[in-house]
Amino acid sequence: MPESDRPEKKSLPKKKRGVRFGCYLFVKRFFDLLTSGLFLLVFCWLYLLLAILVRCSDGGPAFYRHKRLGKNGKTIYLPKFRSMKKNADKLEDILSPEEYQNYLEEYKLDNDTRVTKLGKFLRKTSLDELPNVWSIFKGDLSVVGPRPVMEEEAKSKYGADMQKLLSVKPGMIGWWAANGRSNCTYASGERQKLELYYVDHCSLGLDIKIFFKTIVGVLKRDGAK
Repeated sequence: MPESDRPEKKSLPKKKRGVRFGCYLFVKRFFDLLTSGLFLLVFCWLYLLLAILVRCSDGGPAFYRHKRLGKNGKTIYLPKFRSMKKNADKLEDILSPEEYQNYLEEYKLDNDTRVTKLGKFLRKTSLDELPNVWSIFKGDLSVVGPRPVMEEEAKSKYGADMQKLLSVKPGMIGWWAANGRSNCTYASGERQKLELYYVDHCSLGLDIKIFFKTIVGVLKRDGAK
């Protein structure tokens, strides 16, 4: 059979079993519950303040729910503080053909005209993602994991590696985000490489490294757009 006619070989996640990995998953979930619960309790005033500011900025809703794929392909809805204008999800009606094609390359846009003035600040400081802490408490997300993706994004950008990517719970922060975010793109293949590296090497030590590296990156605003 010619090589071009052979079925595409799927890249599957490495099997992780045993007491050690089970303990890692237990500690990871305990950490998720503890940190998200405490954060929601201590910063409930900040959530209220930001919700009021977003609501008053243009009269639109304070929150926006993103449809994403969770572990094993489960459909999840992630809340964020709305950073875009109302009805901004109607991409083909709002964006020019060139802008729409650019969006499909990375599933984001630089200098996105749909983003509000307040939204630019929320994104630059990552405050728009604070509601995701509730998703961590619920169990849809983990503190650390691959970035949650849309179904069409997973299919088009990961292909045969889609099942591998979805074999672990997505996270609010991750190895790709900690290594430059906007500076490591789909087009270059670096984003896929970094996300899949985490799937193969996830451990307590790597999670701790990502956690502190992300804090440093946020303070320096590395790769944030």
